[in-house]
Amino acid sequence: MNAPLHDNARTLVLTGASRGIGHATVKKFSAGGWRVITVSRQPFSALCPWPGGDKNHVQIDLADPADLGRGIDDIRDRLGGGKLDALVNNAAISPKDETGGRFGAIDTPFELWRQVFNVNFFAPVALARGLMNELSEARGCVVNVTSIAGSRVHPFAGSAYATSKAALAALTREMAHDFGPQGIRVNAIAPGEIDTAILSPGTEEIVAHQIPMHRLGTPDEVAKIVYVLCTETSSYVNGAEIHINGGQHV
Repeated sequence: MNAPLHDNARTLVLTGASRGIGHATVKKFSAGGWRVITVSRQPFSALCPWPGGDKNHVQIDLADPADLGRGIDDIRDRLGGGKLDALVNNAAISPKDETGGRFGAIDTPFELWRQVFNVNFFAPVALARGLMNELSEARGCVVNVTSIAGSRVHPFAGSAYATSKAALAALTREMAHDFGPQGIRVNAIAPGEIDTAILSPGTEEIVAHQIPMHRLGTPDEVAKIVYVLCTETSSYVNGAEIHINGGQHV
């Protein structure tokens, strides 16, 4: 994490960096010498420090289309007309009801559907479109973070979250087709049960009975796959969704 940043360092824009998978991704790329520009609704958090982090944070409310447009202009200004090697769309929201339970298709307020889709679905494509020239200049890549909940009903993930992730998986294929001619690869990762601070009670039952490896994944294990997708190792991988769930989907 203390690798020096050079003038010719590759650049990553990452949404949702303050904890879990995002935090591990910051550490992985920073250790590789990348410049990391983070995006979140909150100010820069000292809980996730890295070299130059406070100067490379853009505060954007991804649920607000107007603020998102302003934020994209801010990111482009920070790039200074330079290239963008990777965009990782990691930020997402999964609202719970007043008891901490999942919102289903029947009881999710429509305003909540809109908020979830703005963050989880519309923001990723808006960021990619807004930064397309910079990504194309670098022959860069986009990684969308979907979820195992996008392909099956999950006991903890609400309907709005699950359908937004399913839509993001389909969007990844569409983007791979449309951005490919611009020299931009677009892929997705679909994590399962990852050991973060937001695990729900009852996860241990899923681990015991649904995951063949009988353990949670770690944020670092996810970050390693994100890193591979953003480097030359995966130079001919485009339009893929990689499942990172210990076999939970089989």
